[in-house]
Amino acid sequence: MAETTFLQHWIFTEYLFPFLLVFFLVFAVLERTKLLGEGKKQLNALTAFVVGLIFVGAGVPKLIVGNMILFFAVAVVVVFVILLLWGFVFGDKEGFKLEKWMKWVLGILIGIAFIGAVLWATGWNTTVSSFFSGQSQIWTNIAFVVVIAIALALVLIGKEKKSS
Repeated sequence: MAETTFLQHWIFTEYLFPFLLVFFLVFAVLERTKLLGEGKKQLNALTAFVVGLIFVGAGVPKLIVGNMILFFAVAVVVVFVILLLWGFVFGDKEGFKLEKWMKWVLGILIGIAFIGAVLWATGWNTTVSSFFSGQSQIWTNIAFVVVIAIALALVLIGKEKKSS
């Protein structure tokens, strides 16, 4: 079980963090656009402070932004992992070159592994496995056909490379 920290206290999560997020975003936008004039840091800060307080006082917008921030954080991590794996497979270094077909096979395998990891992390793996286990004979046959087709494709690609 995960331990709770002082940063998970309701005062922080319900009031301080949303206020700081909106305050800094509004202040940055006002500073960058110079909407209230040039060199008006105090006015920009006061405006951002008031907008932040109004935002924290409203319930529904705070909930929407909180959910969007959670989604954004997960999306950033997912994109980072995808780009990291992509770099491992398709990045070329001097002295280490993969054949084009090997890159595609590794890319597909990493894609399948990534989808499996996301299903496991979100808890959907039990839902998917219960769906597949309901008709196990059909899925077993389909899996065998797919494995045989992949093996044949790899053999045929290897023969084409040797003959050319």
